Amino acid sequence: MEINADLQEKYEKLKQILQELGSVAVAFSSGVDSTFLLQVAHDILGDKVVAVTASSCSFPVRELEEAKKFCEDNGIEHVVCKSEELDIEGFRQNPVNRCYLCKQELFQKILGIAKEHHLAAVVEGSNLDDDGDYRPGLVAVKELGIKSPLREAGLSKAEIRELSKQLELPTWDKQSFACLSSRFVYGETIDEKKLGMVDKAEQLLLDMGFHQVRVRIHGMLARIEVLSEELPRMVEPKVSKKIAEQLKAFGFTYVTLDLLGYRTGSMNETLPKEE
Repeated sequence: MEINADLQEKYEKLKQILQELGSVAVAFSSGVDSTFLLQVAHDILGDKVVAVTASSCSFPVRELEEAKKFCEDNGIEHVVCKSEELDIEGFRQNPVNRCYLCKQELFQKILGIAKEHHLAAVVEGSNLDDDGDYRPGLVAVKELGIKSPLREAGLSKAEIRELSKQLELPTWDKQSFACLSSRFVYGETIDEKKLGMVDKAEQLLLDMGFHQVRVRIHGMLARIEVLSEELPRMVEPKVSKKIAEQLKAFGFTYVTLDLLGYRTGSMNETLPKEE
């Protein structure tokens, strides 16, 4: 692999971490990070790896189908478990620790699956960049003893993309994704109808060729985030008209464009700043 010495060292450390674990269940969402982690784990541990994907109304069907296809194409054992976040007490009310509630429930299920398959550990795909934002889900990860090999190896998102490209993974330039519940303002009730509206809206934008998108929901208002370089196309009359008409057909009353463009965790901007 034609990569610099520092990145090569991190890559070797990742392989060593997985080798020492011996056997793992990988929390697999088909995203950039978990796909890379699963591939390396499978390369190192072979059939001592099981991929586990949670199916729920906040997880788009396209992502589930991509997860199934990747595992099928690469001969990786794949378990799809039902994990309906909306059934978790308090989740629908979208508290600031929503992600913690979800991860607690999800990883307890994956731990059970790991036990059934006699696997030594459960691993997940958070990376070094995740340390810089409000991530209550990582608290659950720590409490339950879930391993985070990418973070432990010191790998950033950009480095994971670079290594994924070298490994010829189809996800190396895939858009970043987070569960659809993250599109809601904290405190706004999450329900199946609005999750479906967001899912259809984001799929529309992806189908129209926008690479990285978020459709944040505020009541019945859609706040669209796209990459800064794609903002000019978004405001072209024919394009904006189509988007507005379609999103209103999906159920939104108002459709707006965030002039700051796409950024991760923009809903966290509403949280009080720590002194």
